[in-house]
Amino acid sequence: MTSITSRRRGNGWHALVVVCVLSQTGLGAFPATAAAQDTIPALEQGVRVGITYTPGMRPGMLVLGGPHRELLDSARAILARDLDFSDRFEMITLPGGDSLILGVENTGSSASAGTERFVNYALYAVLGADFATAVLPERDSSISVVLYDVRGESVRATIRLPEGNPRAGAFRTLVHRAADEVVQAATGEPGHAATRIAFIRNRQVHVIDADGHGLMTVSPPDVEAFAAAWGPAGNRLTYSELENGWGRIVVADLSAGVRSVIGPTREFLNISPKISPDGQTLVFTRIDPTGSDIYSYNLARDCCLQRLTVGRLSDNVSPSYSPDGRRLAFESTRVGLSQIYVMAADGTDQELLAPFDYGVTGSSHSPAWSPDGLHVAFHRTVENAHQVFVMDVRGRTVRQLTSLGRNEDPTWAPDSRHLAFVSTRAGTKQIWIIDIETGRVRQLTSVGAVRIPEWSPRIAEPNEP
Repeated sequence: MTSITSRRRGNGWHALVVVCVLSQTGLGAFPATAAAQDTIPALEQGVRVGITYTPGMRPGMLVLGGPHRELLDSARAILARDLDFSDRFEMITLPGGDSLILGVENTGSSASAGTERFVNYALYAVLGADFATAVLPERDSSISVVLYDVRGESVRATIRLPEGNPRAGAFRTLVHRAADEVVQAATGEPGHAATRIAFIRNRQVHVIDADGHGLMTVSPPDVEAFAAAWGPAGNRLTYSELENGWGRIVVADLSAGVRSVIGPTREFLNISPKISPDGQTLVFTRIDPTGSDIYSYNLARDCCLQRLTVGRLSDNVSPSYSPDGRRLAFESTRVGLSQIYVMAADGTDQELLAPFDYGVTGSSHSPAWSPDGLHVAFHRTVENAHQVFVMDVRGRTVRQLTSLGRNEDPTWAPDSRHLAFVSTRAGTKQIWIIDIETGRVRQLTSVGAVRIPEWSPRIAEPNEP
């Protein structure tokens, strides 16, 4: 038996309260949750559910329960977190420690997904859901992530995942990819769950999944590392190794576990590498007795070092490719304070990119071009503290995104909607993520002082280049 009380206010449902007593149809009683890396609380009887949801703002998303196994529970927890962090949905959650898992129930002898499962669309609709997502077991030991269109009372997408170890990074990546497919199927826009963020901590390169899990160390402990950047498939990292005032640039293949040094970077101090969107070219900053300038090198041909800027008593540093690979944003001190400039990828047509206001803000640093090409993010000094700004490339208008603490070194998610940056707002320097559309901010790391994050592209499938 299920009783529902609600209060309607304005255009949406507010303070919706549902008291559920389990019946034989629609809601199944499941055993306690198995111990797992990521878990969702088990179902309890006599549960009170409260949500606040305004239709028309963002679609409501309900993550359903189902049979409990370590693999399934971990997948549900990862999926729910990824959908929440996508900032595309109003997640229908439970208040105050109450727990309720709504699930689909088999109505036939088969365990496969599809018509033999009862889906309680009417109840999900009353709860405010436009979509519901379930993680379900299959007869061949695989699992399925199913997206239900609640209003259309139909299956919108089914993603099959093989059996795997719920604690393994490969399994987590598969669930992240499934979450991105759910976001794409529900909204038409891809998610950013199957990505990683590289950063510097304790003189080494570390990598963490976009949900804050899966932390690993990439660079060796005996050499100081600086400023990592990703290749276009999300499986290569390039970074500087600093030693005795010199800095060589290393390319590490995370899939194969091999690393190589870029030949021409064995002398002088070479930092801030970036790989072009097509993976063919490396740009970096070289600091030598003549100044700080930006160079390019043809990775595909392993040749052809080219100087793109001429310092002449100024610094030109921190290059960032546009998504088409035709232009580079960079910072330069050629007019005094460091400001953001742009040039063609061959070094021609150099011009000031981000306007600045004398006497109001100070120097600008660390430009990062958004994957859709529409914005450049950077940090700028405001009242003696760095703050993150975003500039509209077409209109050349600039807006400030942060104000609390010291915030610097922004880097874009591949959805061009989320930015990661380093902030002191919680004390030590940690990575935070902001959704530039809603302004939602969340902390990603809690691992000690970090520096210079770099968000990866979506991680390619193993057989992709």
